[in-house]
Amino acid sequence: MKYRKFGNTGQKISALGFGCMRLPEVEENGVWRIDEDKAIPMLHRAFELGVNYFDTAYGYCHGNSEYAVGKAIKGFRDKVMLSTKLPTWKVAARSDYRKLLEEQLKKLDTDHIDFYHFHALNKTNYRNTVLKFNLLDEAAKAKSEGLIRHISFSFHDKPEVMKEIIDSGAFESVLCQYNLLDRTNEEMISYAAAKGLGVVIMGPVGGGRLSSESELITGMAASDSKSTPEIALKFVLGNPSVSSALSGMNMMAHVEENARVASMDPGSFVQDHEQINRKSEEMKKLSELYCTGCNYCMPCPAGINIPHVFSLMNYHNVYGLTSHAKARFAKLGPESKEGHSPADCRECGICETKCPQNIKIIEKLKETMAALS
Repeated sequence: MKYRKFGNTGQKISALGFGCMRLPEVEENGVWRIDEDKAIPMLHRAFELGVNYFDTAYGYCHGNSEYAVGKAIKGFRDKVMLSTKLPTWKVAARSDYRKLLEEQLKKLDTDHIDFYHFHALNKTNYRNTVLKFNLLDEAAKAKSEGLIRHISFSFHDKPEVMKEIIDSGAFESVLCQYNLLDRTNEEMISYAAAKGLGVVIMGPVGGGRLSSESELITGMAASDSKSTPEIALKFVLGNPSVSSALSGMNMMAHVEENARVASMDPGSFVQDHEQINRKSEEMKKLSELYCTGCNYCMPCPAGINIPHVFSLMNYHNVYGLTSHAKARFAKLGPESKEGHSPADCRECGICETKCPQNIKIIEKLKETMAALS
């Protein structure tokens, strides 16, 4: 296993972290529990292979992940970094910070948490919860008492909001989304690292989007990579601002394979990262549909999320992830959070008047329908 500097925390973190959101579970009479016969050996094996960062949260695995993780790492607690998260949505008063922290310490059966995150920060809960209830002061107090070692946040919002949170100066690490299909946070990842924050990545295989094989993606890599998921992990780890990539592993084979990749020569990661960036941008530009995702065309009167629809077309056209693109496309409709189907287009043309790329949007929506329906 390779290790990296973890911002200014003074710690060295394994290139691969164990994301404990998808531990194997079983359901009995409507009640869920962790399948410890499978989960605990996986966590132990990860440690044996050099993983020293285990990330869980209050609500993971129907609220049971923290119990299982605490039990699993009991024999090597002082040799690993334990990360969990304050459920910001459960905070209604300043006192809730300490109440929830103490509850989590009990669930994890530990006297301290190494990296305690404000979970899923966005503009609204950062300002209306964290700042409103002075929770940064509560975090500093907990740190001074040794209950937590480092103050962190996980992030789900636009990059400019991440900058605002980083610039508060209160945080020592950040956990955010990043993969070769979604580079929205790339600039802020570099910014965070430059400011001395450790950067941990969630979703390196795109929430499963990159778990399917794609000859187009494997053809982008500079090195002799075995699979699309391997290339996806190497792409993330090839970013010099990234400290570690979390994988939500639920099978022993995932542990073995991801540890194998994370133990490779980091130089090959950088080569893959640079070449994939270059080739994917070239392929996008060569694509018949070069949408930059600027959102100038939005909102659509018919409720179509035009940039999202075109991103699905690019999964198919540019990355060869056709089965995933079709599955996502099939879910579009009035009840979908990802917007209406292009079948609902009224051909009003408002979007085309605002597109800086001069894309013939109506025509391309029809082509997308034909390709992905």
